[in-house]
Order: sequence, then C-alpha cells, then structure tokens
Amino acid sequence: MQNGAHPPPKPAVNGSAAPPTVNGTAPASGGKPQFRQQPYRPPPYRHRRNHHRSRRNLCCCFCFWTIIIVLGLALLAAIAGAALYVLYRPHRPQFTISSLRISKLNLTTAADSSASHVSSLFNLTLSSFNPNSHITYAYDPFTLSCFSNSVLLANGSIPAFTSATKNQTVFRSLMSGAEDLDADSVTSLRSDLKKKGGAPLTIEMDTKVKVKIGGVNSKKVGIRVTCEGIKGTPPKGKQPTVASVSDADCKVDLRIKIWIFTL
Repeated sequence: MQNGAHPPPKPAVNGSAAPPTVNGTAPASGGKPQFRQQPYRPPPYRHRRNHHRSRRNLCCCFCFWTIIIVLGLALLAAIAGAALYVLYRPHRPQFTISSLRISKLNLTTAADSSASHVSSLFNLTLSSFNPNSHITYAYDPFTLSCFSNSVLLANGSIPAFTSATKNQTVFRSLMSGAEDLDADSVTSLRSDLKKKGGAPLTIEMDTKVKVKIGGVNSKKVGIRVTCEGIKGTPPKGKQPTVASVSDADCKVDLRIKIWIFTL
C-alpha cells in the first residue's frame, strides 16, 4: 500500500457494487445523494412607480383645494367689504389748521461758530371733523412736531378724545422747542427764514385710532396727519406773528407696522 492512497472500496455484499460517495461521504439510506439546502433569500425590493404617482396625485389634490379655499375666503372678504362700503360709506377723518401764532423763533450761533441753537414757541389751533354718519373714531393722545423742511423746530401734544358721528372738535396746543443744530441744518434754516413770504412749515401729528361701526370695534391702527402749505416768519419784538394757513392741506395716512418696517 502506497502512502496517501485511499483504501479500495469494500466489495458489496451479495455481489452488489458499493454505493458511490459524494465528497467522500456516503449517501443516506435509499441510495440518493444528499445536497445542502440554501437558505431562502427574498428578491431585492423594486421601487414601484405607482407609489410615487399616488403621492404626487395626493399633493396636487391638496394644493388644488388649498387654492380653492384661499380664493373663496378672499372672495367672501371682498363681498363683505363691498357690502360695508355700500351700507356705511366710510370716509377718512378730516383735520384743519385754523391758526398758527409764532411767539418765538430764534436761531443763535456761538461767536466762534462752534454751536448753533434754535428756540421756538408756537400756539396752534386745530380742528378735527368726522364726516361719517355711522362711524365713530376713538383717538389716543397725539404727538405733534413742527418742521421747516427737515429741521425740527418744536414739539407738542393733544390729549386723547373720541370723535362722534358728524362731530367737530377744536383743540389749542402749545408747541415749543430748544434744539441744537448741525451745520447743514443751520444753513437750511437760515435760508428758509430769509425767504419772501416766510419759511415753509410742516406739522406732523402721530396717534392711534380705534374705529367703531355699529357694535363692532376694530383694533387700534396707527395714523399720521401731515399738514403742509404753512408759511411763517419770526416775530419782531414781543408781538407774535400769524403764520399763513390759507394754503394748508392736511392728509391722513395709515401707519401699518410690519416687522421692523412702517408703511
């Protein structure tokens, strides 16, 4: 017997041949070879287009109904606004400058031109009129400012009041100021004071108002009243001068604040 050689198969009993071997292993009873059964592996997942298509259809349907709802709400708001306008005919409040007396308006500059100063004293008569028949305005206190171009001359205030329907309210306010001016402001104001007919003056009034229509009250909304077309001259002596207000025009604008912007 050679080294490393396998022994010959034993002869079969009763003359039959020896059963074959598979990898050196004899088959199980029955004469059939045994094979190792592989574990079941599911087929790889296949992305179905129908799933994406259903999600896309759902998104389109949601967007469509959202647009329909928004348009419907906008239409209802427009109809309600038109109905209120036809029913109540709302008008903005009206403001008028009745008179403006200038008791003091002095521009002084230091001898070395290092500093300039303006001091002023105004007596303002203002009237407010509510032209509406079914709308009431409730005003917070007013803050008044008087400018000559962009130079601030005086400040004042008006107390809070309620303007009933077809009501006119008259106020008298004392406006005064003592401001230090830079070089550009001094040049601008000195030029305005030398103009024939007087320096152009602008009065701004800021407040908040609440509107009442029937039994419905709105939230407070900021408004600014700007009165332009006023011309005044500094007094000569102790006698005040009367500013020209015949061309004065006051406009009312909403002051809506969105984040950090005021419109």
